Amino acid sequence: MQPDYLFVADESVDYNLIIFLRNKGLVVYSIIEKVPSLDDLDVLKIAVDKNAVLITEDKDFGELIFKLDLPHKGVFLIRIVGMHPEEKTKLILHFILKFSDELPNSFTVVKQRKLRIRKK
Repeated sequence: MQPDYLFVADESVDYNLIIFLRNKGLVVYSIIEKVPSLDDLDVLKIAVDKNAVLITEDKDFGELIFKLDLPHKGVFLIRIVGMHPEEKTKLILHFILKFSDELPNSFTVVKQRKLRIRKK
């Protein structure tokens, strides 16, 4: 099932992934295209204001959510290393589509072939 919500892609996200997700019909607001060089607090605020799930490869967002208890509409943290880029993008799309109902308002971590979703 295709998510009916917006994603905000942090600057840390590979631009090829952004294009791939868009080509698959997902709506992705790209920080690097719209407002590059923002700090993490402003990126998180944009995602909240847009009611969007934030896609990032920056684990600092975990600190903002769990230690500082900042509001969010969902974070999708990509922690995949050593995987071929094409395989990585397909895996990320698979997880987004399969768990689309659970991603909003959750903190999701993707590692290799594992996914952990934590409501926060």
